[in-house]
Amino acid sequence: MMKDPLSHAMRNVPRYTSYPTAPHFHDGVTAKTYANWLSAISPDDSLSLYLHVPYCRELCHYCGCHTKATRQDAPLKTYAATLGQEISLVSEHLANAGPVRHIHWGGGTPSLLPRQSLIDLAGLLRVQFDLDPKVEHAIELDPRLVSAELAETLALIGVNRASLGVQDFDPDVQRAIGRVQPYGIVEQAVAHLRSAGLEDLNFDLMYGLPGQTSATILDTVEKTLSLAPGRIALFGYAHVPWMRKHQRLIDESTLPNAAERLQLADLARAELIKAGYVAVGLDHFAKPDDSMAVALEDGSLKRNFQGYTTDQGDQLIGFGVSSIGKLSSGFIQNMPDVGNWRRAVMAGQLPVSKGLALSTDDRLRGRIIEEIMTNYACDLTPVCQAFGLSVQHVQDALAALDELASDGLVRVQRDDEQTARLEVTEAGRPYVRLAAAAFDAYLADSQASGKARHSAAV
Repeated sequence: MMKDPLSHAMRNVPRYTSYPTAPHFHDGVTAKTYANWLSAISPDDSLSLYLHVPYCRELCHYCGCHTKATRQDAPLKTYAATLGQEISLVSEHLANAGPVRHIHWGGGTPSLLPRQSLIDLAGLLRVQFDLDPKVEHAIELDPRLVSAELAETLALIGVNRASLGVQDFDPDVQRAIGRVQPYGIVEQAVAHLRSAGLEDLNFDLMYGLPGQTSATILDTVEKTLSLAPGRIALFGYAHVPWMRKHQRLIDESTLPNAAERLQLADLARAELIKAGYVAVGLDHFAKPDDSMAVALEDGSLKRNFQGYTTDQGDQLIGFGVSSIGKLSSGFIQNMPDVGNWRRAVMAGQLPVSKGLALSTDDRLRGRIIEEIMTNYACDLTPVCQAFGLSVQHVQDALAALDELASDGLVRVQRDDEQTARLEVTEAGRPYVRLAAAAFDAYLADSQASGKARHSAAV
C-alpha cells in the first residue's frame, strides 16, 4: 500500500512529450545537419507537419507556450509570408518523402493569421507535399476569437479537427488566470465550428489553477460535457514563473496545495469516466468511438510535442519560430526569436537553433518511455532485442523502480535476468511519469546541475 501519495505527486519530472527532453538539445546540431537529415528521408517515410504561430491577442497568466501578444495585423502577415518561405525551403531538401498523414497548427493562436494567409499557406502545403487523402488536419483555437467566418475558412482549407482552449468555466478562476470567456462564448464557438462541418472537437481543461475548488472543477466538467467534445485533455497547471515571467501575475497563495491538486485531478477524472469517456494515458479522455480511444485499444497511440496523438507520421517536421521536429536521426529546434528566424529564412538558410542526434540508447529508452506513457506497460525483452541489446542494458532503471513497486504503483515481472515486463498499476496511473522517469538517463545529472526544472508529477 502506498505510504504517502503526496511524496510521489510532488516529485518534479518531465512530461515526456519527447526523449531526450528539450533541455538537452545543443547547438552542435546545425542547419547543415538538418539538411542532411531531411535529405535522408525516403518515400517509405510518411510525414507529420507542425506549424507554430507565436502570437496571441493577449497573454494569459497561466500560459507556458512560446508566444507573444500583438494587437496589430502587420506582424501576422509578415510572419505568414516567412512561414511560407520556410515551407518552400524545407521542401527543397525533401526530394522523395512519403505522404503527409497529419498537419497541426499550434501557438499561440494560429487562427489569428489573416484569412488569405491561412488559405495561401494551406495551398502551399498541398503544392509542396503529397497529402494523404485521410490526412488529419488540426488547429488550436481561442474560443473568444472563433467566428462563423473563421469556421468556414478552416473548413475551406481542409481543417477537420479543432482544439479549444477552455481551461476552466468559473468566472473567478478565469479572472485569476487572465482569460475571461463565459460559457456562452465557448458554446457559440462550438456552434460555429459544427455548422461549418467541423465535428471533431477537443477541449483543453486544467486543474491546479488559482482559486479552483472541488465545486468549480465539477461545474467546469459538467459544462464541458454539455457541449460533448470528442476528446478532452485535462492538464495539470505547471507554475514555472522562473521560465514564464507573466506567470508571476498569478497570486501563488491562491494556488491549490499538493493534496488539493490531487483531489481536483481525481474528481475531474472520475466524472469524465462516469460520463462514458475512455481514459487515455496520463491526461486525455475520449469518447469510445473517437480515433484516440481506438488507437489506445489497438496499440497505435503515440506521444509527441502535442501530447497524446493518433499521428502515425514517421517523421515530424516543424515550421515557424521555436518549433521542434523529430526525424529518424534526431531532434531539431528552430530559432526562438522571430527576427533571427526570419533573417535566416530570407537568406535561404534552415533556421535551426539546436537539436540532438539520437544514439541507440536514446532510441531504446525513448521507445520504452513512450510505451509506458501510452500503454501503461512495456515488455522490455522484445523492445531491447529490437535494438540489439539485452534487458541488462536498462538494469539501472529497473532498480530505480523498486520504490514505486513497493508502494504498489508498478509491477515488474522477471522470469530471469534476460526478461522483464513492466506494468503500471491502476493506482499508479496518475504517477505514470515517475515510472517513465526511471528510464531517463539524463534526469539525475540535469536535476543535480540545475540545467532543467520540471513540474510536479501530478
